[in-house]
Amino acid sequence: MANPSIAVSEPSGSERPMRIAITGGTGFVGGHLAKALSTKGHQVVVLARGVDRRPWADDVLSLPGVTAIHVGVNDPRGLVSAFEGCDAVAHCTGINRDIGSQTYEAVHVRGTANVLRAAEQAGVRRLAMVSFLRARPDCGSAYHESKWAAEELVRASELTWTVLKPGMMFGRGDHMLDHLSHALYTFPIFLGIGKRRVKPLAVGKAVDVLMAALCNSRLSKQTVGLVGPTEISFDDAARLVADVIGKRRLFVRVPLAFHRLLALAAEKTMTVPLIALAQVQILREEVVEPALAPDALPADLTPTTQFDEYSIRAGLPEAGPFGLSDLRWCSNRRHAKVRGQRPHLRRGVPC
Repeated sequence: MANPSIAVSEPSGSERPMRIAITGGTGFVGGHLAKALSTKGHQVVVLARGVDRRPWADDVLSLPGVTAIHVGVNDPRGLVSAFEGCDAVAHCTGINRDIGSQTYEAVHVRGTANVLRAAEQAGVRRLAMVSFLRARPDCGSAYHESKWAAEELVRASELTWTVLKPGMMFGRGDHMLDHLSHALYTFPIFLGIGKRRVKPLAVGKAVDVLMAALCNSRLSKQTVGLVGPTEISFDDAARLVADVIGKRRLFVRVPLAFHRLLALAAEKTMTVPLIALAQVQILREEVVEPALAPDALPADLTPTTQFDEYSIRAGLPEAGPFGLSDLRWCSNRRHAKVRGQRPHLRRGVPC
């Protein structure tokens, strides 16, 4: 039986082996895409800015046919070299907060411009970009606006492009189930946001659309929105996760202003924030309807995976609470001690 945590598409006899580069290839969507491509016999070039020490990254990089190149989207020459000989590029790089020089403008906008220019110079013909469901201009959110600016660059390029605008995604290696489950293990009270709705999208369905665009030449010059079939309030989604992991918690609704303060603290103290300011904005306006995604998905690519006990269990991380290794100062100390090595940082392991 196939591992349900791995997003895999069934092979189609018409596909030929391809060489496909993935920016952000050790991240959530990029990692699942790399696994699916490897399973189908494609050669995969995984691009990452540095050495990713997470076990998830090691899992991706150990796959057959996967080659890792340490180059970021701010390195135009490195990108050209990495893209040479590739048939297509999946642009999956993205951030949900500004960290030093890694700003929305630098990563989402200038980084995308570098990727497009490098792909054209390397002779790549096809590119698929992962944006966000609600990305749009002039909305007051730097995250949304920078994602939209990147979309516009892609649509103006000479490449055969596809823009995917997925909503809130879940699956092994995600932020949603990872953070929800660890928060429920850690805290006796869950701070809710009320009745704001989401349509959780299984990452495997986003991978299916990427594969169709990259390998089967579908969805050319289209911008498509992606949401799951289950409409649920975010608080009820958290309650469902609590039920699945067997944790009874008191749910208390607090104002969004408090969540903003929590996000500010989390961004300053955690390696991967429990919640980021961009995510507060995302939840404030709900994650149900796409913005400025004019093209409809064909029926065979329309997501059908329900957000239910089975799909939640398939995507849950290792059980346990947040630990000291989730704090930035502690993680930095550990990295300093093992510089030049590739340790597996685990939750709950003290400094």
